[in-house]
Amino acid sequence: MNARALSARPYNFSAGPAAIPAEVLSQAAAEMLDWHGSGMSVMEMSHRGKEFDSIHNQALADLRELLAVPANFRILFMQGGGLAENAIVPLNLAGRTSGVGQGGGVMDYVVTGSWSQKSAKEARRYGEVRVAASGETEGFTRVPDPAGWQLSAKASYVHLCSNETIHGVEYHQLPDLKALGSDAPLVVDFSSHAASRPVDWSRVGLAYGGAQKNLGPAGLTLVIVREDLLGHALPVCPSAFNYQTVAENNSMFNTPPTYAIYIAGLVFQWLKKQGGIQAVEARNIAKARLLYDFIDGSQLYVNKVAKDNRSRMNVPFFLRDEARNTAFLDGAKAAGLLQLKGHKSVGGMRASIYNAMPLKGVQALVDYMRDFEKTQA
Repeated sequence: MNARALSARPYNFSAGPAAIPAEVLSQAAAEMLDWHGSGMSVMEMSHRGKEFDSIHNQALADLRELLAVPANFRILFMQGGGLAENAIVPLNLAGRTSGVGQGGGVMDYVVTGSWSQKSAKEARRYGEVRVAASGETEGFTRVPDPAGWQLSAKASYVHLCSNETIHGVEYHQLPDLKALGSDAPLVVDFSSHAASRPVDWSRVGLAYGGAQKNLGPAGLTLVIVREDLLGHALPVCPSAFNYQTVAENNSMFNTPPTYAIYIAGLVFQWLKKQGGIQAVEARNIAKARLLYDFIDGSQLYVNKVAKDNRSRMNVPFFLRDEARNTAFLDGAKAAGLLQLKGHKSVGGMRASIYNAMPLKGVQALVDYMRDFEKTQA
């Protein structure tokens, strides 16, 4: 794919599967039929062959470097996405405080939007879920103050979604559970902002997420788990979902999503070329500020999320006159601005501005929104 073709692509604001850096797609296209002189596409390789082994191990090493993952954490490449992890997490951790061979114990969940709601609902199949705090009464527009969380004395873990893709609510700092009086490990669903900012691993026991937003294509699920949390799976946990089994087999217990790992590996290399996570975070802050500042100064558009909890990745907004929604979306598509329709559960619009979205893409959206507002005056 030549430079002209790359620059002519429209801007894709999809929440996921989401835009992948054009340079990554171009490299994958060039290597599709013959990866590095092997005579094979990555899709055709044995996952146990030396060719894919090199791809797999390089991806693991690059991700560990990018996210500064400590040595006492294992990186697992799994499948099933965040929805599967809603079951896999309690299958592995719910029994930590209930004794070997027993059922799941108490699990604390902080509910800040649709995805953490789904997580809590699924976990109830494997133990007792207690909602430590919820933002539902405020329409999921803010993160409940951690000082007011009702944490259980012997919870197996505390779960939160650090960025709610649908409602656009983000924790800009993870809570310190020890300071809140809890010894439970913090489990974080970071699907929609993984690799968009640094992670304070001293506050995290396990982080998981689907790759299809910031890390690559759908099909790959990332799990980063502290080693002391391995080996606690409930007896009913399938072997392929047992974190200890997956870790002991270097994510090769079953055939992994090889091509998705390959693309994710190219994304990791692209992130390193951008200057690493700190540089990417600075760019993400600038993109989010540009869009939110315009919305806040507009008479037509509104964002309902508390400013301290606004997501840098997923920006939901509404037209004050929703009768204009169709015209807005039609005009956006004609202007090369794709996938701006909000989630069906909340309506309105949503601009997902993940790592692959350049600043000029957000500027193009702001320019269009400004022009559209003028035509509606």
